Amino acid sequence: MSCAKLSAPNANFAFALYKSLSAKATAGKNIFFSPLGISSALSMLATGAKGATHQQMFSTLGYGALQQAQVNEAYEHLFHMTEGSHNLHVGNAVALRSGFAPLEAFLKDVEHYYAAHAFDVNFAKPAEAVAEINAYIANKTHDKITGMVKDLDPEMAMVLINYVYFSGEWVKHFNVNHTKKADFHVDAKTTVQVDMMKRTGRYDFYQDDDNHTTVILLPYRGGNTSMMIVLPDEGKMEEVEASINQNHIRHWHDQLFRSSVDLYLPKFSISAEASLESTLTAMGMADAFSDNADFSSLTDKTKLKVSKVSHKALLSVDETGTVAAGVTTIEVMPMSMPEAMKLDRPFMVFILEHSTKSILFMGKINDPTAM
Repeated sequence: MSCAKLSAPNANFAFALYKSLSAKATAGKNIFFSPLGISSALSMLATGAKGATHQQMFSTLGYGALQQAQVNEAYEHLFHMTEGSHNLHVGNAVALRSGFAPLEAFLKDVEHYYAAHAFDVNFAKPAEAVAEINAYIANKTHDKITGMVKDLDPEMAMVLINYVYFSGEWVKHFNVNHTKKADFHVDAKTTVQVDMMKRTGRYDFYQDDDNHTTVILLPYRGGNTSMMIVLPDEGKMEEVEASINQNHIRHWHDQLFRSSVDLYLPKFSISAEASLESTLTAMGMADAFSDNADFSSLTDKTKLKVSKVSHKALLSVDETGTVAAGVTTIEVMPMSMPEAMKLDRPFMVFILEHSTKSILFMGKINDPTAM
């Protein structure tokens, strides 16, 4: 099955997750995450779920009309499509407690469809286990994501890991000599100094008066990825956030036209972390985290539930391009536990992969100086 089948549900899940994270975020906090990473990690876990647990996971992910086998095949196709990319690396892993043996069918499915590497870890020695898992993640993300896992319970059964690493070079570089100090208005009361890059050139650009936004597309070398920047009109961020969905992305993409633009974009490097248990529970995935969890397709020997879903993503933007990396870990526990576009105020970013129609990363830059 083509990975295109995942595009709409994954985008809907991405915006639902964004709105949930935005509602919980403290004022001025940056939001950044990998929708593709979180969706694929949860889809991988769903191969071990049954009954209401599986139904809730699929409903939350937007896969209600699909079977697990179809989703598995779509992800296999998606990972195959991104295999040859020089700037995008997506993968999965399963860290197993020494002595814990999942069902052969589960391991076979996650290895075949999700290209997941399984390895044993001695959770009885938590500090060593944390170091081993973090070293694995750091290696796969070129040392961009470090210290992802903070602590582990010795009773842990397994940790599911997904990583998305993206490093893109702009097709059109910014001239470092044009980068100057400038004000960035975090809110009405807070202004910070940023290194503001400037470039005048032809870009795909669109002024959407009906939706109170200005949109620009910055392509990366290689042809399949680009950054879409969405700048709400002054005072319209909350209104845009409340209504934005995948149809807006499609509409903007279709309406973009090549135009000469004076683009002012701050240099920044941000990192965002989130624990997603309460968010996913509120979105409808309650059973997976409770004593009602049914992961009997993962193991028929031990009753399991999910204890933690951790996600960390970072984004670095400078004159030559972008580095972005995201990791999602899911810990499973036994139940016994133009014109001128000046980005000098908060804006939204989307890193899009066009061949698979995937949102690799998305977020809101409230404060470019906040790490």
